[in-house]
Amino acid sequence: MSEKPILVTCGLPYTNGPCHIGHLRTYVPADCYVRYLRRRGEEVVFVCGSDNHGTPIVVSAEEAKISPREMSERYHAHFDQTFRRMKVEFDHFGMTDDPTNHSRTRQIVEALRRNGFIYSKVIKQSYCTNCRRFLPDRYVEGTCPHCGVQARGDECDQGCGRHLEPGEIRDPVCMVCKTKAELRDQEHFFFRLSEFKEFLLQYLDGLSGTLNAKNYALGWVKEDLHDWCITRTLDWGVKFPGRDDLVVYVWVDAPIGYISFTEEWAKKTGNDWKALWCGDNRVTHFIGGDIIYHHCIFWPALLKGAGYGTPYSVVASGMVKVDDHKFSKSRGYVVWTNDDYLDRGLSADYLRYYLLSYTNHTKDLNFSWKVFGERVNNELVNTLGNFIYRSLYFAHKEFGGIPDVPAREEIFGQIRQSFARVDTAMHEYDFKVAVDEMMALAAFGNNYIQSNAPWKRIKTDRQAAAQVIKDCLVLARALCLLFEPVLPEKTREIWAMLGNSSQLETCILDEAFSDLPPSALPAPRPLFPKLEDAFITEMDSLLQKRVGEAKKRSKEEVPVSIEEFSRLDIRTGKILSAEPIPKSSKLLRLQVDIGDEKRQIVAGIAQFYYPADLIGLPVVVVANLAPAKIFGVESRGMLLAAGDRASLLMPRTDVPPGTKIR
Repeated sequence: MSEKPILVTCGLPYTNGPCHIGHLRTYVPADCYVRYLRRRGEEVVFVCGSDNHGTPIVVSAEEAKISPREMSERYHAHFDQTFRRMKVEFDHFGMTDDPTNHSRTRQIVEALRRNGFIYSKVIKQSYCTNCRRFLPDRYVEGTCPHCGVQARGDECDQGCGRHLEPGEIRDPVCMVCKTKAELRDQEHFFFRLSEFKEFLLQYLDGLSGTLNAKNYALGWVKEDLHDWCITRTLDWGVKFPGRDDLVVYVWVDAPIGYISFTEEWAKKTGNDWKALWCGDNRVTHFIGGDIIYHHCIFWPALLKGAGYGTPYSVVASGMVKVDDHKFSKSRGYVVWTNDDYLDRGLSADYLRYYLLSYTNHTKDLNFSWKVFGERVNNELVNTLGNFIYRSLYFAHKEFGGIPDVPAREEIFGQIRQSFARVDTAMHEYDFKVAVDEMMALAAFGNNYIQSNAPWKRIKTDRQAAAQVIKDCLVLARALCLLFEPVLPEKTREIWAMLGNSSQLETCILDEAFSDLPPSALPAPRPLFPKLEDAFITEMDSLLQKRVGEAKKRSKEEVPVSIEEFSRLDIRTGKILSAEPIPKSSKLLRLQVDIGDEKRQIVAGIAQFYYPADLIGLPVVVVANLAPAKIFGVESRGMLLAAGDRASLLMPRTDVPPGTKIR
C-alpha cells in the first residue's frame, strides 16, 4: 500500500464524434485498475474529461453549423453518460474548455516563459488565398517531408508517423476548398523541448508502466529532440498570453486538463490538488499507444519546465481491430458502444470482461461477435456463473443459507495463492493474466463442487455435504471480491445473494480470508444470461452490412488502360535480408534480388512479419517507381501485398528473380 494518494487519469476523448469500442480499450482497464487498488485499501483519485479544442472540432462544428462549444458540450455529455453506462466511474469528468483549464494553461505557459523555455520565431505557414486565412494543421494536407507519402498537416498519419510542425508539410493544399496554399511569414511560439534530453533520459529510465511506452519514448529521445511550436492560428482554444490572434496548441492545454480536473475535484471535495501534482507524486496515465510521444516526452518536459512533478507511470494499450481488420469508421469496421451494444440491452460487464481478458494490454485487441459470444458463454456463463449459482442454490435449498461449519484451511490457502497471482499481474498492468487467474479460481470451484458432489453426500452424510457447500460459498465470496473490478454489476448481485447488507464497493480483499458466519440466504437466480447463436448471427450480419455499405460509398475505381498498365515494370524478386527501421513500428528495410540488380526497398509490413521469416521468400515487385525517402531511408521499388494484413503476393511455382509479370 502506498503512503501517498494515487491519481489515475485516462487520455481525453475528443468531442467531435460518438464513443466506440476503440475508446473503451483505455477506459475499461483504467477503471478496473482503480477499482482493484481500492479493493486493496488504497486511496485513489480517478479523473478524466473531454478534449474540446483543436482544428477537427472546428471543422466538425462548421459542417454541423453549430459553435465549437455547442459541439463540445454535446459530445462531452455523450461520453460522460456512456462511461457511466459502461460502469467507468470517474471521481470527476471535466472539460478542457472550462475556465479552470484556461486559467491553469495560461499559468503554466507563463511559468515556462519566465523560466526561459518559450521563445518566438517567424516561420512560414500555409495560407489559403481563397479562404483568406492562415491554415491550422488539420486544415492542410500535402506531402510528408520525411518519407514522401501523403500526410495531414500535423502528422504523417499514413506513412512514418512523425509529428509535423506548422509549415513543414510540402505541397500544402487547403482541405476546405482544395486550393493550393502558399507559404507566408507568421510569428509563432516554441517550447524548448531540445533542452530536456538529459532530463528525459533519466526520467524515462525510472518511469513505471508498460514497456512499450518507455521503450518507444527512449528511442525518440536518444535519436533527437526538436523544439515544438505550441501556438496555432485559430479562434477556438486557450488564448496564448498576450496574443489575441493565437491559441495554445491543443497538445499543451489537453494534458494540462489532467491538472485542471484534479483542481475541480479538489474544490468540490475539500482536498488539496497540489498534493497530487507538485513534487514526488503517484500520477498514473492510461493512454492509447498512438499518443505515447506526447505523454512520455512532451508532457513530462512541460511539467518539469513549469516546476511541477512528473508522472509516475504511463500505461499504454494496444489498438483495436474489428473482425481482424484495422479499426476504420470509414470502411465500416467499427462497433458503436451505444447503438451496437448498450442500447440492445447487453450487459456492460460482458464487454468489460472481453476487453480485459482477450489479450495482453499492450497488444492489439480483435473484436469479433462470434468470439465475443463464445467467451461470454464458455467462461462467464458456464464457468463463473455456473459455480456461483450451483453453490448458492444448493445452500438455499438444503440448508436455508450458509451452513454452520468452518471452512477448510486448504480453501483459504487456494484463495491466498490466487490473490497473490492476481496482485502481481495487476501491478504489472497485465489485466489478461489477472482475469485468467480469477477465472482459474472459478474453475477450481467448479471442479471442487463437482468432485465432492454434495447432492450425493447429503443422502448419507449431511455434515459432509454442509462442509462442501460452506467451502464453495467462501470461494464464491472471494470470487466476488476479485471480480468486482472486472464485473461491477454482476458482482453486486452476487454480494447481495451471499446475504451481505454492506456495499461491495466499501469492502477490501482481505475480507476473503475470514470465515463466513452462518446466516439465511435469499433464493438465488442465474447471473449470466447466455448469448444465443441467433443474436450473435444478427449482430455479425449488421457489421457485415455496414462494411458492405461503406464499400458502396467508397470512390469508384478509375479505369486504367492497357497502355497505362504496360508501363509498369512488375517482376518477381527474392528477399535477401530484412531488418527493422529504428523508430518505426511499421517499416522494414529489405534487400531484394530483382534479377539484374539488388534493390533496397522499404515496406510497411513490420506489424505482420518477423524479419527472419522473410529471408528467401519470393515476392512481386514494382521496379520502375521513382526513388523515395521513407523515414529517411531510400526505397527503390514496392512490394505488392493484399488486404489489411499485408499478405504478400508470390508466384505459385519457382521462377527466377527478375521474371516479368504480364
